[in-house]
Amino acid sequence: MMKLRQISKEAIPAALEKAVRYRHLNEPAEAESICLDVLEVDPENREALVALLLALTDQFDHRLAEKLPRALDVLSRLRDQYQNEYYAGVIRERQAKAFLNRALPGSGEAGVGWLREAMQHYDKAAEIRPRGDDSAILRWNTCARIIMEEPEVAAEATGGGEEMLE
Repeated sequence: MMKLRQISKEAIPAALEKAVRYRHLNEPAEAESICLDVLEVDPENREALVALLLALTDQFDHRLAEKLPRALDVLSRLRDQYQNEYYAGVIRERQAKAFLNRALPGSGEAGVGWLREAMQHYDKAAEIRPRGDDSAILRWNTCARIIMEEPEVAAEATGGGEEMLE
C-alpha cells in the first residue's frame, strides 16, 4: 500500500481554498481527499471538517450507503452546538433529496421523513444561531418548499391532503 504524503501546516489555507473550488466544480471526491490531507495535519480544523462533511454529502446521490456513516462521523467531531444542529439538518436534507431523486417505491415517504427531521434540526439551529446568520431558516424554507411543491411528496407528507406544515 502506498504511503500518503503529508502537507505542511502553512499549506492549509490554500488547500482549503482548493477543496471549496473542487466542490464548486462538482468534484467532491477531490475535495474530500484534500480535507483528509488537512485533517491529517490539523485534526480539529473546523473549516476542513465542514468542507469534508459537505463533500461527503455531495456524493449522496451515488454513494449514500458509504458516505452517510462517514458524514455522521464527521458531524460528531463538530464541537459548536449551532454547527452541529445546522449540519445535522444538511445531512438529513441531502439524504432526503438522494432518496427522492431515486423515485423508487417508498422512497418518497422516507425522503419526507428525513426532510421533516432536517427541519427539526434547522429549527434548533435557528434558535441558537449567531446574530445575522439566517442559514438555518433558509434551509428550513427549502425543505418546506420541496414538500409543498412536489405533488407526490406533498401527498405523502400530508397523509393525502391534511396540512403538514404548522
